[in-house]
Amino acid sequence: MKKSNYFSLDFINGKFVFLDQTKLPLNEVYVETTSYQRIAEAIERLEVRGAPAIGISAAYALALSQKEITKENLEKEFNKAVERLARTRPTAVNLFYAIDEMKEVFELNKDSENIYEVLLNRAKEIHKDDIEKCRKIGENGLRIFKHKSTILTHCNTGKLATGGDGTAFNVIKTGFEKGLVEFVYADETRPLLQGLRLTSFELEKNGIPFKVQSDSSAATLMQQNKVDFVIVGADRIALNGDTANKIGTYNLAVSANFHNIPFYVAAPSTTIDKKTVKGDDIKIEFRNKNELTTMNDQKIAPDEYDVYSPAFDVTPAHLITGIITEKDVYSFPYNFINE
Repeated sequence: MKKSNYFSLDFINGKFVFLDQTKLPLNEVYVETTSYQRIAEAIERLEVRGAPAIGISAAYALALSQKEITKENLEKEFNKAVERLARTRPTAVNLFYAIDEMKEVFELNKDSENIYEVLLNRAKEIHKDDIEKCRKIGENGLRIFKHKSTILTHCNTGKLATGGDGTAFNVIKTGFEKGLVEFVYADETRPLLQGLRLTSFELEKNGIPFKVQSDSSAATLMQQNKVDFVIVGADRIALNGDTANKIGTYNLAVSANFHNIPFYVAAPSTTIDKKTVKGDDIKIEFRNKNELTTMNDQKIAPDEYDVYSPAFDVTPAHLITGIITEKDVYSFPYNFINE
């Protein structure tokens, strides 16, 4: 695959435009919409995914909820949109950060003649802010490199998951550009294969050498001394550093700890939830069992099989070597109460 420009989401000519990630890596299909309902569906279907990207999408959706609405219906429609978006993905804290930001702007400006433009400007600011946070995360992440390294990562944390160049992926990308990354192992990330479909897509687009392996191969790679460190993203970080991320992350942290391999998390500071004290307080989303029992719309298990399918797990803070944000690189023990 040749290098080419791609983006996860944007706002172009009055429309929200997103790359349908369910069709990657074989097809790059962009969808245009002015409907907040369609954006909510895209978040639920994982056409748009990644905590920062979900938050940005929700901000644009709330702005669009006010486009071409009569003045007497503005507040009713806005609240309806808030309720719809809030129930799309319960674990990703960036979603609720964006919703709260847009609610505050709406309350202050709901009597304005141009409420749509005011909300749209705030959504664009949230998007721009994420681009800058991604850049700084990549720069701060250079501090964790001790030498040219082979890295293992899980799920997808690049441009497809954010408004900028990514979180954990941007640490890898920036390190590669500085000659500090030799090779990347990408977990396939069951059951929806975000590593195989999305991270491999982004690694190839950026010319970074890689292999994809089954999630269950990660411990063997560590045992064979083929991994220098692990880096992942996050959907919610508690004040004590406990971190919710894609299911399978905890497995990696335990294996890395056993093999004395550093384990890092990279995320914007907005992923730190000041209302969540510890990991036990994080609400974990459960996905439809069909995501596990079907593949390419083909059944691979009988309907009567029951399934346990959490979308995320929580890694205890003491297993995390460092948390990289746009502000700094933090070490255990974590205390984000004053951040």
